[in-house]
Amino acid sequence: MIRIGFLLVLFAFGRAQAQSLPSAGLDQERMTAVYAEALAFMAPRILDPVSVPQLTVWGLQGLTTLDPALRIGIRDSHLQLFRQGEIVLEVAAPKDDTATAWARTAVAVSAAGYQVSALLRRAGTQGVIQGFFDEMLGRLDPYSRYVAPDQAGEDRARRAGRAGLGLTVGLRGRMVDVRAVVRDSPAAIAGIHPGDFLLAIDGQQTRDQDPATIGALLSGADGSAVTVTWRGRDGRTRDAQMIRVMVAPETVFAERVADVLVLRITSFSGTTASHLALSVQDALSEPRPVHGIVLDLRDNRGGLLRQAVTAADTFLPAGVVAITTGRDQEANHIWRSTEGELAENVPLIILVDGRTASSAEILAAALADRGRAVVVGSSTVGKGLVQTIDPLPDGGDLFITWSRVLAPLGWPLQGLGVLPQVCTSLGTEVLNRQLSMLSAGFQPMIEALRRERAARAPVPASDVLEIRAPCPGAEGRVTDLEAARSLIANPAAYAAALLPPMVDR
Repeated sequence: MIRIGFLLVLFAFGRAQAQSLPSAGLDQERMTAVYAEALAFMAPRILDPVSVPQLTVWGLQGLTTLDPALRIGIRDSHLQLFRQGEIVLEVAAPKDDTATAWARTAVAVSAAGYQVSALLRRAGTQGVIQGFFDEMLGRLDPYSRYVAPDQAGEDRARRAGRAGLGLTVGLRGRMVDVRAVVRDSPAAIAGIHPGDFLLAIDGQQTRDQDPATIGALLSGADGSAVTVTWRGRDGRTRDAQMIRVMVAPETVFAERVADVLVLRITSFSGTTASHLALSVQDALSEPRPVHGIVLDLRDNRGGLLRQAVTAADTFLPAGVVAITTGRDQEANHIWRSTEGELAENVPLIILVDGRTASSAEILAAALADRGRAVVVGSSTVGKGLVQTIDPLPDGGDLFITWSRVLAPLGWPLQGLGVLPQVCTSLGTEVLNRQLSMLSAGFQPMIEALRRERAARAPVPASDVLEIRAPCPGAEGRVTDLEAARSLIANPAAYAAALLPPMVDR
Protein backbone atom coordinates (compact mmCIF):
# COMPACT_ATOMS: atom_id res chain seq x y z
CA MET A 1 0.00 0.00 0.00
CA ILE A 2 1.22 3.50 -0.80
CA ARG A 3 1.94 5.61 2.27
CA ILE A 4 2.53 9.32 1.99
CA GLY A 5 3.31 11.85 4.69
CA PHE A 6 3.54 15.56 5.17
CA LEU A 7 7.29 16.05 4.59
CA LEU A 8 7.38 18.05 1.34
CA VAL A 9 10.62 18.13 -0.57
CA LEU A 10 10.91 20.57 -3.46
CA PHE A 11 12.91 19.61 -6.50
CA ALA A 12 14.03 22.07 -9.16
CA PHE A 13 16.15 20.16 -11.64
CA GLY A 14 17.31 18.08 -8.69
CA ARG A 15 16.57 17.88 -4.99
CA ALA A 16 16.69 21.05 -2.95
CA GLN A 17 16.05 21.86 0.65
CA ALA A 18 12.36 21.73 1.74
CA GLN A 19 10.54 25.05 1.34
CA SER A 20 6.97 26.27 1.02
CA LEU A 21 5.27 26.65 -2.33
CA PRO A 22 3.36 29.86 -3.02
CA SER A 23 0.04 29.16 -4.70
CA ALA A 24 -1.97 32.36 -4.54
CA GLY A 25 -5.42 31.93 -6.04
CA LEU A 26 -5.81 28.27 -5.11
CA ASP A 27 -8.29 27.84 -2.25
CA GLN A 28 -6.46 25.10 -0.39
CA GLU A 29 -8.72 25.27 2.66
CA ARG A 30 -11.82 24.62 0.56
CA MET A 31 -10.12 21.83 -1.38
CA THR A 32 -8.97 20.11 1.82
CA ALA A 33 -12.46 20.21 3.32
CA VAL A 34 -14.06 18.89 0.13
CA TYR A 35 -11.54 16.10 -0.43
CA ALA A 36 -11.59 14.98 3.22
CA GLU A 37 -15.39 14.80 3.32
CA ALA A 38 -15.58 12.98 0.00
CA LEU A 39 -12.92 10.39 0.81
CA ALA A 40 -14.41 9.67 4.24
CA PHE A 41 -17.88 9.26 2.72
CA MET A 42 -16.79 7.10 -0.20
CA ALA A 43 -14.39 4.60 1.37
CA PRO A 44 -16.97 2.51 3.30
CA ARG A 45 -19.76 2.86 0.70
CA ILE A 46 -18.46 2.26 -2.81
CA LEU A 47 -19.47 -1.13 -4.17
CA ASP A 48 -16.00 -2.64 -4.48
CA PRO A 49 -13.44 -1.83 -1.75
CA VAL A 50 -10.82 0.75 -2.73
CA SER A 51 -8.45 2.24 -0.17
CA VAL A 52 -8.30 5.96 0.58
CA PRO A 53 -4.70 6.13 -0.73
CA GLN A 54 -5.69 4.53 -4.03
CA LEU A 55 -8.70 6.82 -4.44
CA THR A 56 -6.44 9.82 -3.83
CA VAL A 57 -3.84 8.69 -6.36
CA TRP A 58 -6.58 8.20 -8.95
CA GLY A 59 -7.90 11.67 -8.23
CA LEU A 60 -4.49 13.28 -8.63
CA GLN A 61 -4.34 11.96 -12.19
CA GLY A 62 -6.74 14.83 -12.86
CA LEU A 63 -3.73 17.16 -12.81
CA THR A 64 -2.38 15.38 -15.88
CA THR A 65 -5.77 15.63 -17.57
CA LEU A 66 -5.73 19.40 -17.06
CA ASP A 67 -2.06 19.77 -18.04
CA PRO A 68 -0.42 16.89 -19.96
CA ALA A 69 3.00 18.28 -19.01
CA LEU A 70 2.34 17.17 -15.42
CA ARG A 71 2.64 13.57 -14.30
CA ILE A 72 2.08 11.76 -11.01
CA GLY A 73 4.61 9.06 -10.15
CA ILE A 74 4.97 6.57 -7.28
CA ARG A 75 8.37 5.40 -6.04
CA ASP A 76 9.43 3.89 -2.75
CA SER A 77 6.10 4.73 -1.10
CA HIS A 78 6.38 8.37 -2.14
CA LEU A 79 4.24 10.42 -4.47
CA GLN A 80 6.15 12.41 -7.06
CA LEU A 81 5.00 15.26 -9.24
CA PHE A 82 6.81 15.71 -12.53
CA ARG A 83 6.63 18.52 -15.07
CA GLN A 84 8.01 17.75 -18.52
CA GLY A 85 10.00 14.91 -17.03
CA GLU A 86 11.61 16.99 -14.27
CA ILE A 87 10.60 16.25 -10.70
CA VAL A 88 8.84 19.15 -8.99
CA LEU A 89 7.71 17.66 -5.70
CA GLU A 90 8.05 14.52 -3.65
CA VAL A 91 5.74 13.86 -0.71
CA ALA A 92 6.62 11.37 2.01
CA ALA A 93 4.21 9.34 3.97
CA PRO A 94 1.45 9.99 6.55
CA LYS A 95 1.35 7.51 9.38
CA ASP A 96 -2.27 6.57 8.72
CA ASP A 97 -4.77 6.18 5.91
CA THR A 98 -7.30 8.70 7.18
CA ALA A 99 -9.28 10.78 4.73
CA THR A 100 -8.02 14.03 6.25
CA ALA A 101 -4.34 13.09 5.92
CA TRP A 102 -4.75 12.08 2.30
CA ALA A 103 -6.84 15.13 1.49
CA ARG A 104 -4.05 17.37 2.77
CA THR A 105 -1.52 15.44 0.72
CA ALA A 106 -3.64 15.73 -2.43
CA VAL A 107 -3.98 19.48 -1.92
CA ALA A 108 -0.23 19.88 -1.33
CA VAL A 109 0.55 18.10 -4.59
CA SER A 110 -2.12 20.14 -6.41
CA ALA A 111 -0.68 23.38 -5.00
CA ALA A 112 2.75 22.47 -6.32
CA GLY A 113 1.31 21.78 -9.74
CA TYR A 114 -0.69 25.01 -9.62
CA GLN A 115 2.50 26.98 -9.03
CA VAL A 116 4.27 25.66 -12.13
CA SER A 117 1.32 25.20 -14.52
CA ALA A 118 -0.47 28.01 -16.32
CA LEU A 119 -3.15 25.51 -17.38
CA LEU A 120 -3.97 24.64 -13.77
CA ARG A 121 -4.12 28.32 -12.86
CA ARG A 122 -6.48 28.87 -15.79
CA ALA A 123 -8.71 26.04 -14.52
CA GLY A 124 -8.75 27.61 -11.03
CA THR A 125 -9.75 25.98 -7.78
CA GLN A 126 -13.05 24.65 -9.09
CA GLY A 127 -11.46 23.22 -12.20
CA VAL A 128 -8.81 21.38 -10.17
CA ILE A 129 -11.51 19.97 -7.86
CA GLN A 130 -13.59 18.87 -10.84
CA GLY A 131 -10.60 17.20 -12.45
CA PHE A 132 -9.79 15.36 -9.21
CA PHE A 133 -13.28 13.88 -8.98
CA ASP A 134 -13.65 13.17 -12.70
CA GLU A 135 -10.52 11.03 -12.71
CA MET A 136 -11.26 9.25 -9.43
CA LEU A 137 -14.94 8.54 -10.02
CA GLY A 138 -14.42 7.58 -13.65
CA ARG A 139 -12.55 4.50 -12.43
CA LEU A 140 -15.42 3.32 -10.23
CA ASP A 141 -18.58 3.03 -12.36
CA PRO A 142 -20.53 4.98 -15.00
CA TYR A 143 -22.82 6.76 -12.54
CA SER A 144 -20.75 8.06 -9.63
CA ARG A 145 -20.10 11.76 -10.21
CA TYR A 146 -19.32 15.11 -8.66
CA VAL A 147 -21.61 18.06 -9.42
CA ALA A 148 -20.12 21.52 -8.94
CA PRO A 149 -21.88 24.00 -6.60
CA ASP A 150 -23.65 26.09 -9.26
CA GLN A 151 -25.10 23.09 -11.08
CA ALA A 152 -25.85 21.28 -7.82
CA GLY A 153 -27.93 24.22 -6.62
CA GLU A 154 -29.89 24.28 -9.87
CA ASP A 155 -30.43 20.51 -9.70
CA ARG A 156 -31.68 20.68 -6.10
CA ALA A 157 -34.09 23.47 -7.02
CA ARG A 158 -35.34 21.49 -10.02
CA ARG A 159 -35.88 18.35 -7.92
CA ALA A 160 -37.77 20.33 -5.31
CA GLY A 161 -39.74 22.35 -7.82
CA ARG A 162 -40.21 26.12 -7.81
CA ALA A 163 -42.64 28.35 -6.02
CA GLY A 164 -45.67 28.89 -8.18
CA LEU A 165 -49.23 27.72 -8.80
CA GLY A 166 -48.60 24.52 -10.78
CA LEU A 167 -49.63 25.85 -14.19
CA THR A 168 -48.20 25.36 -17.66
CA VAL A 169 -49.44 27.91 -20.17
CA GLY A 170 -49.28 28.56 -23.90
CA LEU A 171 -50.72 30.86 -26.54
CA ARG A 172 -53.93 30.34 -28.47
CA GLY A 173 -54.10 33.25 -30.83
CA ARG A 174 -53.68 36.33 -28.65
CA MET A 175 -54.96 34.59 -25.53
CA VAL A 176 -53.02 32.73 -22.85
CA ASP A 177 -54.49 29.28 -22.32
CA VAL A 178 -53.77 26.67 -19.66
CA ARG A 179 -52.01 23.63 -21.10
CA ALA A 180 -51.51 21.58 -17.91
CA VAL A 181 -52.26 21.79 -14.19
CA VAL A 182 -50.24 19.87 -11.60
CA ARG A 183 -52.49 17.71 -9.44
CA ASP A 184 -52.98 19.05 -5.89
CA SER A 185 -51.32 22.36 -6.81
CA PRO A 186 -52.84 25.74 -5.79
CA ALA A 187 -54.22 26.18 -9.30
CA ALA A 188 -55.86 22.74 -9.25
CA ILE A 189 -57.40 23.37 -5.82
CA ALA A 190 -58.75 26.74 -7.03
CA GLY A 191 -60.48 25.00 -9.94
CA ILE A 192 -58.33 25.96 -12.92
CA HIS A 193 -58.38 23.30 -15.65
CA PRO A 194 -56.54 22.68 -18.91
CA GLY A 195 -58.26 24.62 -21.66
CA ASP A 196 -59.16 27.57 -19.43
CA PHE A 197 -57.92 31.05 -20.39
CA LEU A 198 -55.88 33.23 -18.04
CA LEU A 199 -57.15 36.81 -18.25
CA ALA A 200 -55.13 38.67 -15.61
CA ILE A 201 -52.45 38.13 -12.94
CA ASP A 202 -52.53 40.61 -10.04
CA GLY A 203 -54.62 42.85 -12.27
CA GLN A 204 -52.15 42.79 -15.17
CA GLN A 205 -53.82 41.74 -18.41
CA THR A 206 -52.35 38.66 -20.06
CA ARG A 207 -53.62 39.27 -23.59
CA ASP A 208 -50.76 39.40 -26.14
CA GLN A 209 -48.21 38.41 -23.47
CA ASP A 210 -45.76 35.61 -24.24
CA PRO A 211 -45.79 32.43 -22.06
CA ALA A 212 -42.35 33.22 -20.55
CA THR A 213 -43.65 36.53 -19.22
CA ILE A 214 -46.74 34.84 -17.82
CA GLY A 215 -44.59 32.18 -16.17
CA ALA A 216 -42.52 34.89 -14.49
CA LEU A 217 -45.68 36.60 -13.20
CA LEU A 218 -47.05 33.33 -11.80
CA SER A 219 -43.77 32.50 -10.04
CA GLY A 220 -42.55 34.19 -6.88
CA ALA A 221 -41.36 33.68 -3.35
CA ASP A 222 -42.60 30.60 -1.56
CA GLY A 223 -45.63 31.60 0.52
CA SER A 224 -46.38 34.81 -1.40
CA ALA A 225 -49.88 35.57 -2.67
CA VAL A 226 -51.04 36.17 -6.24
CA THR A 227 -54.51 36.86 -7.63
CA VAL A 228 -55.46 35.15 -10.89
CA THR A 229 -58.44 35.88 -13.12
CA TRP A 230 -59.45 33.22 -15.62
CA ARG A 231 -62.28 32.15 -17.88
CA GLY A 232 -63.35 28.54 -17.69
CA ARG A 233 -64.46 26.33 -20.53
CA ASP A 234 -68.04 27.02 -19.41
CA GLY A 235 -67.54 30.70 -20.32
CA ARG A 236 -67.67 31.98 -16.72
CA THR A 237 -65.00 34.36 -15.45
CA ARG A 238 -63.57 33.70 -12.00
CA ASP A 239 -60.79 35.06 -9.85
CA ALA A 240 -59.03 33.75 -6.76
CA GLN A 241 -56.11 34.65 -4.55
CA MET A 242 -53.66 31.78 -4.26
CA ILE A 243 -50.51 31.17 -2.26
CA ARG A 244 -47.42 30.20 -4.20
CA VAL A 245 -45.83 26.93 -3.04
CA MET A 246 -42.95 24.73 -4.16
CA VAL A 247 -44.49 22.62 -6.91
CA ALA A 248 -42.63 19.62 -8.30
CA PRO A 249 -43.09 19.21 -12.06
CA GLU A 250 -45.90 16.84 -13.02
CA THR A 251 -44.64 13.39 -14.01
CA VAL A 252 -47.92 11.48 -14.54
CA PHE A 253 -50.12 12.26 -17.55
CA ALA A 254 -53.40 10.38 -17.99
CA GLU A 255 -55.32 9.82 -21.22
CA ARG A 256 -58.28 7.64 -22.13
CA VAL A 257 -57.91 5.82 -25.45
CA ALA A 258 -61.35 4.25 -25.89
CA ASP A 259 -61.67 1.84 -22.97
CA VAL A 260 -57.94 1.85 -22.14
CA LEU A 261 -56.32 4.15 -19.56
CA VAL A 262 -52.86 5.26 -20.74
CA LEU A 263 -50.62 6.71 -18.02
CA ARG A 264 -47.41 8.29 -19.28
CA ILE A 265 -44.81 8.53 -16.50
CA THR A 266 -41.92 10.80 -17.49
CA SER A 267 -39.75 10.37 -14.36
CA PHE A 268 -40.01 9.50 -10.68
CA SER A 269 -40.21 12.58 -8.43
CA GLY A 270 -41.58 12.96 -4.93
CA THR A 271 -45.21 13.02 -6.15
CA THR A 272 -45.12 10.36 -8.88
CA ALA A 273 -46.54 7.42 -6.93
CA SER A 274 -49.37 9.37 -5.32
CA HIS A 275 -50.36 11.02 -8.60
CA LEU A 276 -50.29 7.63 -10.32
CA ALA A 277 -52.62 6.13 -7.71
CA LEU A 278 -54.99 9.11 -7.91
CA SER A 279 -55.10 8.91 -11.71
CA VAL A 280 -56.03 5.22 -11.52
CA GLN A 281 -58.68 5.90 -8.87
CA ASP A 282 -60.16 8.72 -10.97
CA ALA A 283 -60.43 6.49 -14.02
CA LEU A 284 -61.97 3.60 -12.08
CA SER A 285 -64.60 5.92 -10.61
CA GLU A 286 -65.81 7.07 -14.04
CA PRO A 287 -69.03 5.61 -15.46
CA ARG A 288 -67.17 4.11 -18.42
CA PRO A 289 -65.35 0.94 -17.35
CA VAL A 290 -61.59 0.64 -17.79
CA HIS A 291 -60.77 -2.54 -19.69
CA GLY A 292 -57.00 -2.13 -19.49
CA ILE A 293 -54.22 0.09 -18.12
CA VAL A 294 -51.04 1.00 -19.97
CA LEU A 295 -48.05 2.44 -18.08
CA ASP A 296 -45.91 4.21 -20.66
CA LEU A 297 -42.32 4.26 -19.34
CA ARG A 298 -40.65 4.91 -22.68
CA ASP A 299 -37.91 7.53 -22.50
CA ASN A 300 -38.24 7.55 -18.69
CA ARG A 301 -34.71 7.89 -17.30
CA GLY A 302 -35.68 7.11 -13.70
CA GLY A 303 -35.55 9.11 -10.50
CA LEU A 304 -36.35 8.23 -6.90
CA LEU A 305 -36.16 4.50 -6.12
CA ARG A 306 -38.68 4.72 -3.29
CA GLN A 307 -41.23 6.27 -5.67
CA ALA A 308 -40.81 3.35 -8.07
CA VAL A 309 -41.40 0.91 -5.21
CA THR A 310 -44.52 2.78 -4.08
CA ALA A 311 -45.78 2.95 -7.65
CA ALA A 312 -45.41 -0.84 -7.92
CA ASP A 313 -47.24 -1.20 -4.60
CA THR A 314 -50.23 0.50 -6.25
CA PHE A 315 -50.84 -2.61 -8.36
CA LEU A 316 -49.41 -5.42 -6.21
CA PRO A 317 -50.44 -7.43 -3.15
CA ALA A 318 -47.88 -7.94 -0.38
CA GLY A 319 -44.52 -9.23 -1.60
CA VAL A 320 -41.04 -8.34 -2.85
CA VAL A 321 -40.68 -5.39 -5.21
CA ALA A 322 -36.88 -5.03 -5.39
CA ILE A 323 -33.72 -5.92 -3.50
CA THR A 324 -30.71 -3.63 -3.06
CA THR A 325 -27.31 -4.93 -1.95
CA GLY A 326 -24.11 -3.10 -1.07
CA ARG A 327 -21.19 -2.93 1.38
CA ASP A 328 -22.88 -0.37 3.64
CA GLN A 329 -25.56 -2.01 5.79
CA GLU A 330 -27.90 0.90 5.08
CA ALA A 331 -27.73 0.04 1.39
CA ASN A 332 -29.02 -3.51 1.94
CA HIS A 333 -32.77 -3.63 1.77
CA ILE A 334 -35.66 -5.80 0.63
CA TRP A 335 -38.30 -3.42 -0.69
CA ARG A 336 -41.82 -4.82 -0.29
CA SER A 337 -45.32 -3.98 -1.36
CA THR A 338 -48.14 -4.04 1.19
CA GLU A 339 -51.61 -5.55 1.19
CA GLY A 340 -54.19 -3.94 -1.06
CA GLU A 341 -53.99 -3.15 -4.76
CA LEU A 342 -55.79 -0.97 -7.26
CA ALA A 343 -57.35 -2.31 -10.47
CA GLU A 344 -56.79 -5.88 -9.30
CA ASN A 345 -58.59 -7.53 -12.20
CA VAL A 346 -57.70 -5.03 -14.92
CA PRO A 347 -55.03 -6.12 -17.45
CA LEU A 348 -51.84 -4.09 -17.08
CA ILE A 349 -49.31 -3.39 -19.85
CA ILE A 350 -45.98 -1.59 -19.47
CA LEU A 351 -44.36 0.10 -22.48
CA VAL A 352 -40.56 0.35 -22.42
CA ASP A 353 -37.84 1.20 -24.91
CA GLY A 354 -34.08 1.55 -25.20
CA ARG A 355 -34.14 4.73 -23.10
CA THR A 356 -36.12 3.33 -20.16
CA ALA A 357 -33.74 3.30 -17.19
CA SER A 358 -33.20 3.10 -13.45
CA SER A 359 -36.38 3.47 -11.37
CA ALA A 360 -38.52 2.90 -14.46
CA GLU A 361 -36.77 -0.46 -14.93
CA ILE A 362 -37.35 -1.31 -11.27
CA LEU A 363 -41.10 -0.73 -11.70
CA ALA A 364 -41.27 -2.74 -14.93
CA ALA A 365 -39.23 -5.65 -13.53
CA ALA A 366 -41.28 -5.82 -10.34
CA LEU A 367 -44.64 -5.94 -12.10
CA ALA A 368 -43.37 -8.46 -14.66
CA ASP A 369 -41.66 -10.77 -12.14
CA ARG A 370 -44.73 -10.77 -9.93
CA GLY A 371 -46.93 -11.82 -12.84
CA ARG A 372 -48.96 -8.61 -12.71
CA ALA A 373 -48.06 -6.95 -16.03
CA VAL A 374 -46.89 -7.68 -19.56
CA VAL A 375 -43.88 -5.63 -20.68
CA VAL A 376 -44.04 -4.53 -24.32
CA GLY A 377 -41.27 -2.82 -26.31
CA SER A 378 -37.52 -3.40 -26.43
CA SER A 379 -34.69 -4.17 -24.03
CA THR A 380 -34.15 -1.28 -21.62
CA VAL A 381 -30.95 0.55 -20.64
CA GLY A 382 -29.84 -1.72 -17.81
CA LYS A 383 -29.07 0.83 -15.08
CA GLY A 384 -29.32 -1.23 -11.94
CA LEU A 385 -26.99 0.72 -9.68
CA VAL A 386 -28.24 3.09 -6.97
CA GLN A 387 -26.50 6.28 -5.93
CA THR A 388 -26.44 8.00 -2.56
CA ILE A 389 -25.78 11.74 -2.32
CA ASP A 390 -23.25 13.49 -0.07
CA PRO A 391 -23.59 17.31 0.11
CA LEU A 392 -20.02 18.63 0.14
CA PRO A 393 -18.65 21.67 2.03
CA ASP A 394 -18.28 23.70 -1.19
CA GLY A 395 -22.01 23.35 -1.98
CA GLY A 396 -21.42 20.66 -4.57
CA ASP A 397 -22.99 17.19 -4.52
CA LEU A 398 -21.18 13.86 -4.60
CA PHE A 399 -23.18 10.99 -6.12
CA ILE A 400 -21.71 7.62 -5.15
CA THR A 401 -22.94 4.23 -6.35
CA TRP A 402 -23.49 2.18 -3.23
CA SER A 403 -25.87 -0.65 -4.11
CA ARG A 404 -26.97 -3.00 -6.88
CA VAL A 405 -30.63 -3.60 -7.68
CA LEU A 406 -32.03 -7.10 -8.03
CA ALA A 407 -35.48 -7.81 -9.41
CA PRO A 408 -37.90 -9.85 -7.24
CA LEU A 409 -36.69 -13.11 -8.82
CA GLY A 410 -33.08 -12.24 -7.97
CA TRP A 411 -31.62 -11.29 -11.36
CA PRO A 412 -29.59 -8.06 -11.64
CA LEU A 413 -30.89 -5.09 -13.59
CA GLN A 414 -27.41 -3.68 -14.20
CA GLY A 415 -26.36 -4.42 -17.76
CA LEU A 416 -29.25 -6.76 -18.51
CA GLY A 417 -32.09 -4.28 -18.36
CA VAL A 418 -35.66 -5.56 -18.67
CA LEU A 419 -36.36 -7.96 -21.51
CA PRO A 420 -39.96 -7.47 -22.71
CA GLN A 421 -42.46 -10.28 -22.97
CA VAL A 422 -43.60 -8.86 -26.31
CA CYS A 423 -40.84 -7.45 -28.53
CA THR A 424 -41.58 -4.60 -30.94
CA SER A 425 -38.02 -3.67 -31.95
CA LEU A 426 -37.69 -6.39 -34.61
CA GLY A 427 -40.36 -4.97 -36.89
CA THR A 428 -44.06 -5.31 -37.58
CA GLU A 429 -43.86 -8.74 -39.19
CA VAL A 430 -42.11 -10.29 -36.18
CA LEU A 431 -44.51 -8.53 -33.80
CA ASN A 432 -47.58 -9.82 -35.62
CA ARG A 433 -46.14 -13.32 -35.54
CA GLN A 434 -45.59 -13.05 -31.78
CA LEU A 435 -49.15 -11.86 -31.20
CA SER A 436 -50.52 -14.76 -33.25
CA MET A 437 -48.48 -17.26 -31.24
CA LEU A 438 -49.65 -15.68 -27.98
CA SER A 439 -53.25 -15.97 -29.14
CA ALA A 440 -52.60 -19.69 -29.60
CA GLY A 441 -51.26 -19.93 -26.04
CA PHE A 442 -47.52 -20.05 -26.84
CA GLN A 443 -45.03 -17.48 -25.50
CA PRO A 444 -42.23 -17.11 -28.11
CA MET A 445 -39.99 -15.14 -25.69
CA ILE A 446 -40.19 -17.71 -22.88
CA GLU A 447 -36.69 -19.20 -23.23
CA ALA A 448 -35.06 -15.76 -23.41
CA LEU A 449 -37.07 -14.60 -20.40
CA ARG A 450 -36.13 -17.71 -18.41
CA ARG A 451 -32.45 -17.14 -19.14
CA GLU A 452 -32.60 -13.54 -17.99
CA ARG A 453 -34.49 -14.43 -14.79
CA ALA A 454 -31.93 -17.15 -14.01
CA ALA A 455 -28.94 -14.77 -14.34
CA ARG A 456 -27.04 -13.81 -11.20
CA ALA A 457 -24.54 -11.02 -10.61
CA PRO A 458 -21.95 -10.52 -11.83
CA VAL A 459 -23.09 -11.33 -15.38
CA PRO A 460 -20.24 -11.55 -17.96
CA ALA A 461 -20.48 -9.01 -20.77
CA SER A 462 -20.75 -11.80 -23.36
CA ASP A 463 -23.75 -13.25 -21.53
CA VAL A 464 -25.36 -9.81 -21.29
CA LEU A 465 -25.18 -9.43 -25.07
CA GLU A 466 -26.64 -12.88 -25.66
CA ILE A 467 -29.50 -12.38 -23.17
CA ARG A 468 -30.46 -9.02 -24.70
CA ALA A 469 -30.10 -10.21 -28.32
CA PRO A 470 -33.66 -11.58 -28.76
CA CYS A 471 -35.05 -8.04 -28.42
CA PRO A 472 -32.47 -5.27 -29.07
CA GLY A 473 -32.98 -1.87 -27.49
CA ALA A 474 -34.69 0.68 -29.75
CA GLU A 475 -36.69 3.89 -29.60
CA GLY A 476 -40.37 3.62 -28.84
CA ARG A 477 -42.71 3.31 -31.78
CA VAL A 478 -46.42 3.55 -32.61
CA THR A 479 -46.73 -0.24 -32.69
CA ASP A 480 -45.95 -0.37 -28.93
CA LEU A 481 -49.34 1.03 -27.97
CA GLU A 482 -51.07 -0.89 -30.75
CA ALA A 483 -49.64 -4.14 -29.40
CA ALA A 484 -50.71 -3.20 -25.88
CA ARG A 485 -54.29 -2.58 -26.96
CA SER A 486 -54.29 -5.84 -28.93
CA LEU A 487 -53.24 -7.78 -25.82
CA ILE A 488 -55.86 -6.09 -23.67
CA ALA A 489 -58.53 -6.98 -26.22
CA ASN A 490 -57.40 -10.62 -26.32
CA PRO A 491 -57.45 -12.22 -22.84
CA ALA A 492 -55.88 -15.46 -24.09
CA ALA A 493 -52.89 -13.65 -25.60
CA TYR A 494 -52.51 -11.50 -22.50
CA ALA A 495 -52.53 -14.57 -20.23
CA ALA A 496 -49.92 -16.33 -22.41
CA ALA A 497 -47.66 -13.27 -22.32
CA LEU A 498 -47.63 -13.01 -18.52
CA LEU A 499 -44.81 -14.56 -16.54
CA PRO A 500 -45.97 -17.05 -13.89
CA PRO A 501 -46.51 -15.23 -10.57
CA MET A 502 -43.53 -15.68 -8.26
CA VAL A 503 -43.76 -17.31 -4.85
CA ASP A 504 -42.99 -14.67 -2.21
CA ARG A 505 -39.78 -15.31 -0.32
